[in-house]
Amino acid sequence: MTSTPTSAPSAAPPASDYLDKRRLKTGTAGWLLLAGLGISYVISGDYSGWNFGLGQGGFGGLAIAAVVIAAMYIAMVLGMAELSSSMPAAGGGYTFARRALGPWGGFATGTAVLIEYAIAPAAIATFIGSYVESLGLFGITDGWMVYLAVYAIFIGIHIAGVGEALRVMFVITAIALVGLLIFGFAALGDFSWANLTNIAPTDAAGASAFLPHGYLGIWAAIPFAIWFFLAVEGVPLAAEEAKDPARNVPRGIIAAISVLVMTCALVLFLVTGTGGAAAMQESGNPLVEALGNGLASTVVNYIGLAGLIASFFSIIYAYSRQLFALSRAGYLPKSLSVTNSRKSPTMALIVPGIVGFVLSLTGQGAMLLNMAVFGAALSYVLMMVSHIVLRVREPEMARPYRTPGGIVTTGFALVIAVLAVIATFLVDIKAAVGCVIVFAGFMAYFGFYSRKRLVFASADEEFAAIADAEETLS
Repeated sequence: MTSTPTSAPSAAPPASDYLDKRRLKTGTAGWLLLAGLGISYVISGDYSGWNFGLGQGGFGGLAIAAVVIAAMYIAMVLGMAELSSSMPAAGGGYTFARRALGPWGGFATGTAVLIEYAIAPAAIATFIGSYVESLGLFGITDGWMVYLAVYAIFIGIHIAGVGEALRVMFVITAIALVGLLIFGFAALGDFSWANLTNIAPTDAAGASAFLPHGYLGIWAAIPFAIWFFLAVEGVPLAAEEAKDPARNVPRGIIAAISVLVMTCALVLFLVTGTGGAAAMQESGNPLVEALGNGLASTVVNYIGLAGLIASFFSIIYAYSRQLFALSRAGYLPKSLSVTNSRKSPTMALIVPGIVGFVLSLTGQGAMLLNMAVFGAALSYVLMMVSHIVLRVREPEMARPYRTPGGIVTTGFALVIAVLAVIATFLVDIKAAVGCVIVFAGFMAYFGFYSRKRLVFASADEEFAAIADAEETLS
């Protein structure tokens, strides 16, 4: 039986030195470093951003949303562990969708991920600014100087080389986790159950002290619950730079989500129960404000800054690898994937950094968070569809790790991800529509220009070509 290949028929063979100029440093990370990478992507979400969900759903709405979203992420991570063990490439979710859904589906997934990773650092930069201003560091009172400094410094470190970058990130992440433990011990003495429900109920359907904004508040809180875990799915982006990626990438991502579920529960209960839901719902540095004045507050403020930096630092890594993969395969301008002498993709680090810095100047952390969640949730939908399609269409594909529960597990994640996409429109329809317009612009670029200029020999296109050949032979 024959079938229509999913590879673009006009994909061009590369020049002999094309891939030599676009190689990453291999064998850099074992499973522990990958787990640290996954945690560092997300750890800033514990320090700031999630608390805006209290304003959407109150403690009850955010807590219910967090339980549902935690379950979605666990299911999704188990699905991605299987996919990454089968197709270890720097494209991550784009690589998986490329094989399952063809060039259009692959590029759509890669674009959604790129929107997520380009905007998330901008949101984090605004939170870093809040922490710096609360400490009075260097007399800074205007956030743009902080935004510029963190982008310039940490992009520069990444340009120096991935081995150095991942090790620096691991140390910062460890410090950030210690900060959460310090906060937890300091907050226990002031915890009050009454603080959890001190937002006055509205007249919304189902409103109560536990759900002050009613049932719809649960749905509206979903994007902020996602902030507790957003970007952990980026671990497979390090596959080409990992030792034994088929084994270590699944171990790393599963270890990361296990830790993040525990930190989510700790922060949600103790911050809200110590500082009060009403006071925390608009705070730029909720852990610090929950503790008030004192030594513990100051220590957590400094360490919280480290936590925000850890995520900012590692998501820069993530966006550069996603852009590198799309560029190397010809979906985006090929100049963006050229690597330097340290095997770092220089332009793939700089260009999204400029975009993120410009967006950070809005100072609207909650808006930027919602935009990043839109991209993330859309990519989750496409990645879970990819897992299901590959299970059905390619049951014999090599899978060193297999998802427990199979397509039932990823089907559950798919349903919740669809609801999450819709929730971003409930929170900020203008921001969500703006993301749709950007997404459509990328797809138009692909449809009118780059789909005829794909590069066959890139790792992601090779995975798809192998699948096409096997299907044709069968």
